[in-house]
Amino acid sequence: MVAFDFDGTLTVRDSFTAFLAWRAGAAGWARGLASLAPSAGRYLVNHDRGLLKAATIRRFLAGTPRAELEAQARAFAETHATRLLRPDALRSWRHWRARGATLAIVTASPEILVAPFARGLGADHLLGTRLVEDAEGRITGELDGANCRGPEKMRRLTEVFGPDMSLAAAYGDTSGDTEMLSQAAHAGFREFRERP
Repeated sequence: MVAFDFDGTLTVRDSFTAFLAWRAGAAGWARGLASLAPSAGRYLVNHDRGLLKAATIRRFLAGTPRAELEAQARAFAETHATRLLRPDALRSWRHWRARGATLAIVTASPEILVAPFARGLGADHLLGTRLVEDAEGRITGELDGANCRGPEKMRRLTEVFGPDMSLAAAYGDTSGDTEMLSQAAHAGFREFRERP
């Protein structure tokens, strides 16, 4: 079992904000960021990334039908994968795949947005932040459970693979990966540096 963080580890930058900026366009992205200033200010006080993420999702994605968002996520992955994915991270991914490892992407980014990348890589599992949908299948802007960061990454891995799960390796690049890295036989912290 090998776990890879996504943003900053498999990719050169944050895919969530890159997707939102791509989807909104330059003017829409700038307006959206300006409207999030109060939420950003609250984050400086409470340091709750989950609340900031939910506010961002409400601003940019609330009301979007799931099928539309999935189609947009596919289009984004198709046009941006070669510019986002790190060559050395991909070599490591293929190395572990050749050894028969079960490969999981464990990310704080929304699962729905990372899913096309995960499918393209042939990931066995994708564990990410989940979004609430209303009865009509539209994104509400709320998180379904906790932001998949820090201890939540290990909780989600244990939920899927059981308490006796053993990580041969884990890769990450921020403090949000600390718990996952601490449980791995090989902890690859900021190990990948190549750019496409």
